[in-house]
Amino acid sequence: MKDNIKEAIEEYQCPGCISGCDISCFEPDEVGESASCGNHRAGTAVFGIGKIFLGMPKGFNRLGVGFGGDANLRIDVFEKYEDGWGNGATGYDKWNMPVWKYKNEKGHTFIRGLSPRNNRPFLQIFLEDCIDKFNCLEITQEDVDGMD
Repeated sequence: MKDNIKEAIEEYQCPGCISGCDISCFEPDEVGESASCGNHRAGTAVFGIGKIFLGMPKGFNRLGVGFGGDANLRIDVFEKYEDGWGNGATGYDKWNMPVWKYKNEKGHTFIRGLSPRNNRPFLQIFLEDCIDKFNCLEITQEDVDGMD
């Protein structure tokens, strides 16, 4: 696994993890070109919201599906857009729809989406600025700052 992918996992996925708060307990969970930590368990809870991914931007940090959250929700980290679903392998379509897109100060593109067929959210991070590739609502830094 490339160093920039591991760094992104440590920055966005490790904070608040009940398995450990750094990459030292990392267990690879790779699906195609996507990477995630297979040992990750969200351990930070916010009263009235439920469990969150502490390292993710507000709005992208919630696990979804009730206050306990979806314990199986993974964060898919891709180096570039072509490695992700946009390459046509799985695809964004009526079964997997990007809903929000956001670019942080590092130029990383965050996608929060929904698979309506099974009512499951998905989270993706692209380690490049590919925000223009997604047809969905763009969340600004002001929006993120204004979220609870």
